[in-house]
Amino acid sequence: MTNLSLKAANQIAAAAIAQARELGTKPMAVAVLDSAGTLRALQSEDDVALMRPDIAQGKAWGCIGLGVSTRSLHGAFEARPNMNPAFYAFMGLAGHRLVPSPGGVFIKDGDKVIGAVGVSGDTPDLDEACAVAGIEAAGLTAQI
Repeated sequence: MTNLSLKAANQIAAAAIAQARELGTKPMAVAVLDSAGTLRALQSEDDVALMRPDIAQGKAWGCIGLGVSTRSLHGAFEARPNMNPAFYAFMGLAGHRLVPSPGGVFIKDGDKVIGAVGVSGDTPDLDEACAVAGIEAAGLTAQI
């Protein structure tokens, strides 16, 4: 597989939500994007908070757009509490779609990035754990 198929994207989203239920999280939203940033699957559970699907997409889109996981992006923010003004320019260029919070994870097939998944609904660590579980359930590799 060199591209992210719709079947794999739906499998990732379903498995991420299944992991969320196993962990007993709050309702989740899961967005799966291909390597071009095209939305391939978006699932949100009943009673999910209104902004969660947009946040999930922002996490996945940030991975694709900047080439780093949202955990790495979050770490850069923590390391620089007084962020460089250039970051605000990046946010503007990104249409304010970047969400620098863990839960955005690359999807790899072998050594090739074929997409990213973003999960939002609970704590960043639980969001990320559900993203990883979804990717692995599809027989692909998660890169944090």
